[in-house]
Amino acid sequence: MATGTTYGARDHARAQQGRRTAAMPLVPAPEGLVWAENVAGGNYTHKAVARGTELRLADPTGTACAHVLLYVTGAPWERLNVADTVKVQWNAYLGAGRLLLSDQGRVLASLVADTSGRHDTLCGTSTAARNTARYGDGSPHGGTPAGRELFKLAAAKHGLAPRDLPPSLSFFQGVRVEPDGALEFTGSAGPGTAVTLRAEMPLTVLLANVPHPLDPNPAYVCGPLEVRARAGQPTGPGDPLWDDTPEGRRAFQNTAEHLTARGL
Repeated sequence: MATGTTYGARDHARAQQGRRTAAMPLVPAPEGLVWAENVAGGNYTHKAVARGTELRLADPTGTACAHVLLYVTGAPWERLNVADTVKVQWNAYLGAGRLLLSDQGRVLASLVADTSGRHDTLCGTSTAARNTARYGDGSPHGGTPAGRELFKLAAAKHGLAPRDLPPSLSFFQGVRVEPDGALEFTGSAGPGTAVTLRAEMPLTVLLANVPHPLDPNPAYVCGPLEVRARAGQPTGPGDPLWDDTPEGRRAFQNTAEHLTARGL
């Protein structure tokens, strides 16, 4: 179909209706879901979700690496604080039952299910300088985009600037700390693993699916990331997660008090 004229370009564009690719948003989302998307390696996505939303991230090939940033929708100065997430819970390793905290001592999201166990709270995502040195390019529209460059694009669509990008955490590619303090890249747990996050506040979610900065593979290899979200209920008193640890209980109480004062 010729696209050399406005009419031709219009007809070509309309002819694409209904076509599907392996990596794209599913709009409208399938019944029962509020967000469904397949994110290619080297790409990003973003969405504002309601409190209680259950967000499932899956790694079908064992090569995805989901770098994550979280912000309170409408109050983005309250955002994921990876240092406090680690410090308050006395644990640098994510898994089911862990909480993702803001610097206000409140719970942004809880990790309610995890079949991977290979995650990272220590290294953040890749940068343009590192990717340029390693692959020859780190620009967001090149063949080997850096995670921070993709986060900049995602953030801009929610009125956020580069200064609003704190350190991120990542799922599906693990890092462990050796006794001497060295970082060991443990890689993937294999294909078919997933994690489920429960939004404990209204959240803006930014995701960049790029290779982990410690991945020793000289090639830029990153498989697709499956994103599926459904409406749900936030954690409340009586839920085992609420009372799992004294630190967690206090964080949930801080969150409930804050939301009650705002009429949420």
